[in-house]
Amino acid sequence: MMTNALSKILSILLLILALSGCDMVEGLQEESDQKFGDQHFKTAIALIELHKVRTGAYPEKFSDIQYTGDWDMIVAHSVSYKKLEEGYELNIVRGWVGTPELSYPEDFWSGLGVRKTNVSGLTNNTP
Repeated sequence: MMTNALSKILSILLLILALSGCDMVEGLQEESDQKFGDQHFKTAIALIELHKVRTGAYPEKFSDIQYTGDWDMIVAHSVSYKKLEEGYELNIVRGWVGTPELSYPEDFWSGLGVRKTNVSGLTNNTP
């Protein structure tokens, strides 16, 4: 059996670990949101642009994209897509749990049909 003093020390240590872990968990969530958001945003672009190469036009809806892999449609819950008169609008709405703040350099957007987005770095972006 534990002594009363040892029990108190163990309780205090567990409390300290639990409280210090909050920042760590928050940091892991933020990092995971960034990583998942980045992957999902780029995957969505790849699928949308491939659809255009195959059919000659951007899809009316994200669900119109054919020949996706099992994991690809997870992306549909992380982005919002809207076909525009010229190009498309693509916004990140979810990372792992929360909404990440993504940013890409100007040359990332070169050759893509993205015309509007909530991701920073796109010049001439009209949100």
